[in-house]
Amino acid sequence: MKGLISICDLTEAEIYDIIELSIELKEKRLKGKFSDGLKYHSLGMIFEKPSTRTRISFEVAMTHLGGHSIYLNWHDLQLGRGETIADTARVLSGYVNVIAIRANHHASIIELQQNASIPVINALSNLEHPCQSLADLMTIYEKKGKLIGEKFAWIGDGNNVCNSSILACAIMGIDVDVACPPGYEPDKTIIEKARKMCTVRILHDPIQASENADVLYTDSWVSMGDEETYAQRMEDFSNYRVNGRLIEVAKKDVIVLHCLPAHRGQEITSDVMDGEHSAIFSQAENRLHTQKALLLKLLK
Repeated sequence: MKGLISICDLTEAEIYDIIELSIELKEKRLKGKFSDGLKYHSLGMIFEKPSTRTRISFEVAMTHLGGHSIYLNWHDLQLGRGETIADTARVLSGYVNVIAIRANHHASIIELQQNASIPVINALSNLEHPCQSLADLMTIYEKKGKLIGEKFAWIGDGNNVCNSSILACAIMGIDVDVACPPGYEPDKTIIEKARKMCTVRILHDPIQASENADVLYTDSWVSMGDEETYAQRMEDFSNYRVNGRLIEVAKKDVIVLHCLPAHRGQEITSDVMDGEHSAIFSQAENRLHTQKALLLKLLK
């Protein structure tokens, strides 16, 4: 493993290794046991977009592993004054051991990786969010006891998290139904790649997608950068809310996921988010454990 730009950079076996290590690290934390496996190691975090879970989980992960993290806002760096991504990659490679980058454009992350001599982690781009998918798979495995053969239903915008979810499910043998309004479908190239590994259906009826689902997943209707289309999206997505009706047609033991932040009453109702089927806050916590495991795998 030389980095993580796409969830497809990992094999099925590597993902299972990360999940198993994540569960082990989670159990140790509950017992107050921590590791200094990354002592004297540093993580540089370049963030062009704001973050809550990604930033905090990476910072705490490095602390739990005996290492150090440095938060670098895009405009605090010389990137904001015209220094190239390639030059930044070369410089940071001499200072830190690994880079996590959250960027507006996926191409920026690829360029950084191509010019860095250290591992680079995609902490979110406009195309994918592989770190989120690792936590999602861990949560499904914890709650269901398996991955292969499950049915995953995505309700809402075919955004970056949806793209990574489709690929992650395909790698792990999980069939996928995506229900989204016309014009908001996931990336076509990603759909084609996933269909070589599993069944992926792109639908426009959330009820149809939710039928017999083991996992119901949703995300914000308005992602960062889409604020100008807020009013149109509120209208287009009004029938794509995860609510009690979707729970009724899913499996009796369905779990509900959301990568957060959630807008209660829009993409998900509060009764579902706080209800018995919700695994949302376990999912959020698992970002910490999967990122610890990922860092150890990259830097061991």
